[in-house]
Amino acid sequence: MPLRDHFRPPVSRRRSWEEIHGMWPARLVMQLKKALPPGYESGPIVHLGAQAEVEIVAYDQDEFATGSLAAPTLAVETEIPDDDEYEVRIYDAERERTLVAVIELVSPANKDRPDKRNRFVAKCSALLCRGIAVSIVDVVTTRQSNLYAELLTSLGHSDPTWNGEPPAIYAASCRWLIGERRGRLETWSHTLEVGKPLPTLPLWLSPVRYVPLDLEPSYEAACDDLNIA
Repeated sequence: MPLRDHFRPPVSRRRSWEEIHGMWPARLVMQLKKALPPGYESGPIVHLGAQAEVEIVAYDQDEFATGSLAAPTLAVETEIPDDDEYEVRIYDAERERTLVAVIELVSPANKDRPDKRNRFVAKCSALLCRGIAVSIVDVVTTRQSNLYAELLTSLGHSDPTWNGEPPAIYAASCRWLIGERRGRLETWSHTLEVGKPLPTLPLWLSPVRYVPLDLEPSYEAACDDLNIA
């Protein structure tokens, strides 16, 4: 079955994108329960970020001594970063539940402002530097930024399979193999298209082990759960 556009009519009139993003990680975990070898397990993380405003107020020290507070000498309002997280984490349970891979489902907010894109890229980069494989699935059709391309740029690389402007929607897997003298970045990418089936990604569990991550069955199951035709 084909990829739908969950951000525009007619699908967006029936179901919000948050619902498919919330359901899909659980379906991925159910699929991985059968696909992962013994000793590995997975779990979903779903968090719709919000912006919490914090007001910082400073008063003159003498005002505390007198017990009378006048107008503050300094008042600053700021925001605490609280980003969307729609992901599946894969662990090696036999190594004290060591995190070995993460599947990231990109949200519109992740692709929004430069600071949010930078935080998403920094998060993925930190995972890769720890030897954790990262898969990124981006079906957000309403924003053009390609976070996978930005991640590669931050690591000093680019995807040689893409000529010209990186696609707005895509699926990609990458890992950083750390050797004794130098590291090697390995990537796999696929351009997505509305109306076309989703691909299969390599889900690396270790330097010598991987399982195929077929995105289509979990996506279709999530759509079926939500009655998205």
